[in-house]
Amino acid sequence: MHSASSRFQPADFILLLGRLLLSLIFLHEGSVLASDISATVDTFAKLGLAAPVAFAVIALQLGAGLSVAAGFLSRLGALALAFFCLATALLFHTNFASQNELLHFEKDLAIAGGMFVLAACGAGSISIDNLLKQRTAGMPAWLRAAM
Repeated sequence: MHSASSRFQPADFILLLGRLLLSLIFLHEGSVLASDISATVDTFAKLGLAAPVAFAVIALQLGAGLSVAAGFLSRLGALALAFFCLATALLFHTNFASQNELLHFEKDLAIAGGMFVLAACGAGSISIDNLLKQRTAGMPAWLRAAM
């Protein structure tokens, strides 16, 4: 009998590492925003955004970040974060006269690109999605497609 780790190829571990690294920024930032909700709501208000938007951003960053990290509905989580990054770049980092703003714009585009690749390729073998795919009997088609 082969152990589970002997079936995995180096690419499987690289894909897992990539997912974890991509999700880290969202899990960290979502945690920071959630840790001081009053300051977060105030910051969003200064940007002209209502409190529900702040709560939605926290939920998106933590929920989709966990989705990508764990490889559970990772295509959906990756798509959500890709569009979030595009929106963030286009709405908040467009002062290209500032080298810092340009760097944030490019970083957001790069992360979105990584998330689009993940959405296209899926989470890989070392993921909850892969475990669930092995038990797809009776699973709705939309759920199978999201894995």
